[in-house]
Amino acid sequence: MNEPMGSDARTRRLGLYGAAQVVGRCRDFCRSTIEDWAWPGPEYRGALTDEERHAAVEDVLLLVSEAVTNAVRHGGGPTELVLRLCPSAPDAALGRAADLRIEVSDASRAMPRLRTPTVLGRPGGYGLKVMNLLARRWGVTPRAGGKTVWFEVAAPVPARAMLNGSPQAQRGAGPGGGGAGPSRGRGRSRSGSTRKCRSIRAAGIPGD
Repeated sequence: MNEPMGSDARTRRLGLYGAAQVVGRCRDFCRSTIEDWAWPGPEYRGALTDEERHAAVEDVLLLVSEAVTNAVRHGGGPTELVLRLCPSAPDAALGRAADLRIEVSDASRAMPRLRTPTVLGRPGGYGLKVMNLLARRWGVTPRAGGKTVWFEVAAPVPARAMLNGSPQAQRGAGPGGGGAGPSRGRGRSRSGSTRKCRSIRAAGIPGD
């Protein structure tokens, strides 16, 4: 389903114009917003470690970079960035916070498609691969005057909850899991996503 995660979601919007330094502006806006929301969770005994919190934020910023870069290269530049925080209550048993949904709109009706990186010497080609690896699910919503590419990021489960053998944590924790790719969901634990993010960076896929 391509609708936001609940009508009561907390929302922040950034109107955009032009391509100059737009990736950096969007990353800064996203970082500031999730800090204000204390995502992916406040510090307390049994919560995420500093490393886990940092990895979760870096995953989100990498996804934002790729989505905005794609809008610049293939959509004439982004027109709006929207962040939504899922209104569902945090899972106290797993120390898990609410989930994020991020939307990047542009003025092109052309749908994104997976292509081979650096084909014919062209830069890029990693954006949708990163989406498939790091987003819980993602998709594209056509709209008047363009389209919106959206993706959802599941709040991470503390590694200690995984070590405790919680069946829910091992399934990726949280509602809406299962499936993969555009308009399909995929549950993922924080530890799995962190390993994939590190693999992406080790392979030389840019984060900006």
